[in-house]
Amino acid sequence: MEELINQLISSLKGIWKYRWYALSAMWLVATLGWAKVAMLPDDYQTTARVFVDTQSILKPLLAGMTSVPNVEQQVSIMSRTLLSRPNVERVMRMVDLDINAKTPRDQQRQLDELMSKIKIGGTGSYDIYTITYSNRNPRLVRDVVQSLLTIFLEGSFKGKNGETRKAVQFIDDQIKAYEFKLIAAENSLKEFKRKNTGLLPRQGSDYSTQIEQSADALNTAKLELVEAQQARNAITSQISGDEPILDTLAAPAGIDNPELDGRISAINKNLDALRLQYTELHPDIVAAKRLVAQLEARKVEEGKLKPSSDPGKNFSPMLQQLKVAQAAADAKVASIAARVQEYNARHERLLAQANAVPEVESALAQLNRDYMINKDNYEKLVGRREAAKLSGDLSSTTDMMTFKIIDPPTVPLTPIGPNRLLLFSVVLAGALLTGIATALLISQVRPTFLRPGELRERTGLPVLGTVAMNWTEGEKIKRKRGKYAFGAALSSLFMAYGGVLATTILR
Repeated sequence: MEELINQLISSLKGIWKYRWYALSAMWLVATLGWAKVAMLPDDYQTTARVFVDTQSILKPLLAGMTSVPNVEQQVSIMSRTLLSRPNVERVMRMVDLDINAKTPRDQQRQLDELMSKIKIGGTGSYDIYTITYSNRNPRLVRDVVQSLLTIFLEGSFKGKNGETRKAVQFIDDQIKAYEFKLIAAENSLKEFKRKNTGLLPRQGSDYSTQIEQSADALNTAKLELVEAQQARNAITSQISGDEPILDTLAAPAGIDNPELDGRISAINKNLDALRLQYTELHPDIVAAKRLVAQLEARKVEEGKLKPSSDPGKNFSPMLQQLKVAQAAADAKVASIAARVQEYNARHERLLAQANAVPEVESALAQLNRDYMINKDNYEKLVGRREAAKLSGDLSSTTDMMTFKIIDPPTVPLTPIGPNRLLLFSVVLAGALLTGIATALLISQVRPTFLRPGELRERTGLPVLGTVAMNWTEGEKIKRKRGKYAFGAALSSLFMAYGGVLATTILR
């Protein structure tokens, strides 16, 4: 610590020894620095503030009909892209800055300088945007900010009309393309249905259902054929004399058999109850009908065994009625037989075509799917086109946003910079440091031993003694005048600093 203090004292003594060099350096640096600061051009700045009101009554009214343009986002993007190269070049042309550019390099330099000095600001909660620019020419400052404000307003009002027209044109082209696809799909579907009419599923049923219905119809027709044949055989037997001729026709209902009639009546009641729950093709109903037919046939057989009490049966009017009934029964059997034959042919044809049905159904499903996709896309595109037109008209109207210029750009009267007071102070501080550093450097280049101990440390030789300096009265007076002169010179430096500050404040 003692060595550090001794070194500090030695440095201060060295600086004091070469104080006039330090003072000269201070004056030189201060004079040059203050002159440079005084010659700096004034910097003027102006700011324009604009308020964008994006709350329009049209938004809630048209929210469900079309896509309402995001005005806030549109204005925000416009404010962020305002300093794009095309816009800045347009500003240069509007304020005639491009006239001074002789070469492309000069134009690029002006462009970079202009972009670096323009500041765009905004607030998140309030739609207030600020445009700030600074330059040494106050009128140019006002013109640049006014040009930027004009571009900002024009860009925001312009909206997205160009994009809307392109979108509508694109949708129109797609509608035409899908219209051709829809017509082609309709023709393909129509031609396919015409070629595969018999294999196509009917309304509410598929091909397997058709086969089941055909089989059920065939079985029902066969059962009716058996019943008609049995009825005809019974009439034939009565005519041939194998069984007696009763007062009524040889039908099961005309034969009196209490036991079988009771069983048939019970089965018919059960059959009526089953028909309330199931269809005619249900196995229980089919079995009940078959049992009723067997009982009626048994009733007819038992009726044949009873002897006839009419010896002239072959010559009675009843015989004539039986022959008429036989003719009607033969016609009915022939009709039902023809129906059974037709049902059988249809069923065989359906079974023969069963292998091709899956392919036809798959192809039909594919055609229907393609047709529905094209139709759905076509209808959506038509709706989107109308929505796009409405959205374009909505975005182009000026009622969606309102611009209010809060602070218009003006020609600034007082400069904002440079801060000469601060710069003068910095120059003074730099001059003082430079002077001290100069004196310290000279003292280190031309060292002087101020103490015996310092000489002993540097040379390593013993110091035998010292010779003191005795100043004469004339030298003492001269030294005192030198101190006064140094103080006056240093004080004049600070006075010059104060004069510079006073001049700057008065300006």
